[in-house]
Amino acid sequence: MAQHLKQIAAKTRWHRKYHRKIAAALMAFFLFVSVTGLLLGWKKNSGGYLLADSARGSSTVISNWVSFDSLHRTAVRVLADSVDPTLSPVIDRFEARPDKGMVKITFKEHFNAIQLDGATAKVLLLEKRRADWIEKLHDGSILDYYLGWSGSPFKLVYTTTMGLGLLLLTVTGFWLWINPRRIREKKGSRGD
Repeated sequence: MAQHLKQIAAKTRWHRKYHRKIAAALMAFFLFVSVTGLLLGWKKNSGGYLLADSARGSSTVISNWVSFDSLHRTAVRVLADSVDPTLSPVIDRFEARPDKGMVKITFKEHFNAIQLDGATAKVLLLEKRRADWIEKLHDGSILDYYLGWSGSPFKLVYTTTMGLGLLLLTVTGFWLWINPRRIREKKGSRGD
């Protein structure tokens, strides 16, 4: 019985050592991920600061909408005239919101978006996509984005490191929590 208790204690010391090393190595990254995760969790409740509210267009009947080509031309013109003429007009995606009568156009090389009325192509809202930027910080793809790396090599290394680090902290933390209980239980059953 005493030998078994010594083995449990030795394993606990081993888990404590590696738990401490992993936590120390990744502490700043975990802090960063937790803060950006909190911001992302609150993005829809930020009063439009992190994630702009969706504006309402004039018609929810898609057959009344103008063509995507017309929306594209309007977005590029508005970007140059009302936002910044030096920004790239390359579009990342069109997000059609039929229930709101609106199309949101986001751009590939910056964090601006334009919400247009689907039926009239009238500008409903110019927005800064702060939540997209925070999401790139959160998952590590911000470096891939700014350095122009394709295939997201940094993001893959970063998310793998963070995921494995959290998994190892969970496993070692479990043993740090359970082993003292096991030792007390065994000592209690010995009648000491």
